Amino acid sequence: MRRMGTGRARDTMYSFLNDYSEGAHERILEAMARVNREQAAPYGLDTHCERARALILAALERPESRVHFFTGGTQANLILLAAALRPHQGVIAAETGHINTHETGAIEATGHKVIALKGAAGKLDAASITACLAAHEADANAEHCVQPAMVYISNPTELGTIYTKAELVALYAACRAHGTGLYLDGARLGQALVAAGNDMSLADIAANTSAFTIGGTKMGALLGEALVVNEPALNADFRYMIKQRGAMLAKGRLLGIQFETLFEDGLYFDLARHAVGLGQRLARGIREKGYAFLAESPTNQVFPILPKDVIRRMAADYEFSLWQPMDEAHDAVRLCCSWATPPAQVEAFLDALPSA
Repeated sequence: MRRMGTGRARDTMYSFLNDYSEGAHERILEAMARVNREQAAPYGLDTHCERARALILAALERPESRVHFFTGGTQANLILLAAALRPHQGVIAAETGHINTHETGAIEATGHKVIALKGAAGKLDAASITACLAAHEADANAEHCVQPAMVYISNPTELGTIYTKAELVALYAACRAHGTGLYLDGARLGQALVAAGNDMSLADIAANTSAFTIGGTKMGALLGEALVVNEPALNADFRYMIKQRGAMLAKGRLLGIQFETLFEDGLYFDLARHAVGLGQRLARGIREKGYAFLAESPTNQVFPILPKDVIRRMAADYEFSLWQPMDEAHDAVRLCCSWATPPAQVEAFLDALPSA
């Protein structure tokens, strides 16, 4: 994946490069300004973090879970996995999984191997997980190999595809049958939950994972991710791990205020619906112009396959990601809408895109 664009000043072109180029929703900034002069307890023990946790747990219908706040997704991923895995253990992920492709070896830097499996449209399934775990258990030389002890998935995936409830239930059952955990990266979880075809709630996800994240950075917050730990064993001494890894924010309320605002009256899902709605408008318009797609994403990320000359032409006025080469004449690109994308920019892109 690399950026496409002419290098012109950003104020003369519009970016569909990602969903975190904007700052934060105004209500979050207003809330932070409103309480700015308050004194608050440090390290995420303040009243705003506590209220944010209570709002999230209420949505999960799972009061026994624990919620921790982090500034970024890679930080949450590596600390959860480092806490969950013993020194000889590794984590299974799809080849396209974020921890395998886009986190600069952060998991490996903690001493844990990422065991990459082929997936279908970015997704893992229960059968492939069962086969991987059973093969390790049956190997007479298993103790000479990294032991898989956690499975990592993301929802949506790196290709914008989403898991169904049945798929998640089957994955979790396969993991539990082999004494393995299931961790779901939800950097864009809100967008998965409002996408067409989704049949899961936050409560369903909490009931069928060992731990998962609820993204803020890509969902309208200035920064921040909420990590939900569902299995008590994973939570043992977890705050020690947060501190040791440099992630215990002294002014933790800055994260709490944002999640408090996102979850107090459904703003989180309103922003997700905006991003997904415009992403799907892009997809419909591009399809109507005769182009195919690398994957059928129902979320805010779309992956059309375009001729190289069309890509060069569109890159004069728009930023987007060159995702994957397809053949000598075509590449797949990623266009990403956000909570702040103006509908007029989507329509302008479609008007500028030539028909196939």
